Amino acid sequence: MIDKQILKILERDARTSPSDIAVMLGKTEDEVRESIKNMEANGIIRRYKTVIDWEKAGREQVFAFIDVRVTPSRGVGFDDVAKRIYNFPEVHSVYLVSGDYDLRVVVGGKTMHEVAFFVAEKLATLENVLSTRTSFLLKKYKDDGDVFVETETDNRLAVTP
Repeated sequence: MIDKQILKILERDARTSPSDIAVMLGKTEDEVRESIKNMEANGIIRRYKTVIDWEKAGREQVFAFIDVRVTPSRGVGFDDVAKRIYNFPEVHSVYLVSGDYDLRVVVGGKTMHEVAFFVAEKLATLENVLSTRTSFLLKKYKDDGDVFVETETDNRLAVTP
């Protein structure tokens, strides 16, 4: 139970210290440190990550969602072709999905041309890939729980009776 509570806290802010987590959960700092150490060793906590708004940081990037229809290989199903896809450095994520396509691939590049080249020359030419459908990301509103849109503050005076 304590592990799940720790995970929720760290998922929201990976910089939360073990001492702060201990206070939040009413546990000792040693209990929290030991729990985190065990979860890291068991691969439950895979890494710590910072969510960056690259657009605000001045780095233009193009992302695309590529739906891929594949023929699964006997004995390994979709895993073999998924592995060949996720090993490309341009690929950020690969998911097995239900629906008309089998895999959803998230790809990043500096330009639309660079992403299109990846799809045409590297992805679509893989053995067992039957077809692809590409959708470019136009605007990010929310990602991994973080809202990326600036909201205007309401500066109106409160009206009270």
